[in-house]
Amino acid sequence: MQELILVVDDEPKIVKLTRDYLEKDGFRVISAGDGVDALAKARREKPDLVVLDLMMPAMDGWEVCRTLRRESGIPIIMLTARSEESDQVVGLELGADDYITKPFSPRTLVARVRAVLRRARGLVAPPSVIHTGDLEIDLSAHLVKLKGEPVHLTPNEFRLLSVLAQHPGQLLSREQIIDQMHGISLESFDRSIDSHIKNLRRKLETYPGGQIYIKTVYGEGYRFMDLR
Repeated sequence: MQELILVVDDEPKIVKLTRDYLEKDGFRVISAGDGVDALAKARREKPDLVVLDLMMPAMDGWEVCRTLRRESGIPIIMLTARSEESDQVVGLELGADDYITKPFSPRTLVARVRAVLRRARGLVAPPSVIHTGDLEIDLSAHLVKLKGEPVHLTPNEFRLLSVLAQHPGQLLSREQIIDQMHGISLESFDRSIDSHIKNLRRKLETYPGGQIYIKTVYGEGYRFMDLR
């Protein structure tokens, strides 16, 4: 059965463009022009994923996302003209699975919809706290401790470390990592991933006799070492 996508946006042109590309790719699509209608349709139609604009009348996307998260685990992709990292972080902390800024490529949106649905279909709830060696990663609280002492990471460093740590011992390519770093632009992050890895190593592996947590497999990707 075709998967059902709820597109929520108060701009009819955006809704039509998104609908056309999603339907062409084999999805069924329903739409809503404001947050109140979006919640009603989400509850009634039970879509497989919601593409949710932030700036809307009646009820904004933040509140819609917050309410949907209280009621279900439905995947949510936020769609907005606001590109500040702080907005992205807030959206992700509210429970969004991905974040796309306007203007956007419809083909990119379709690809992100498919990626989020793949993750949702294979989703296994990760432990809220990951322990390995002297490292402790609290996924819910966004806290990292090394030998019991807090480690201060940027939002992107934490998200990168979280993705790696949830796949201990598994070799992840750049594409696989970015695919799971919700809301990150492939182009911008791909250029800086080496710098983020370098910064993580500097913060996690610098003390004498320190354990190695992230291994680079040149030309292939990165592996988080399982030291349990």
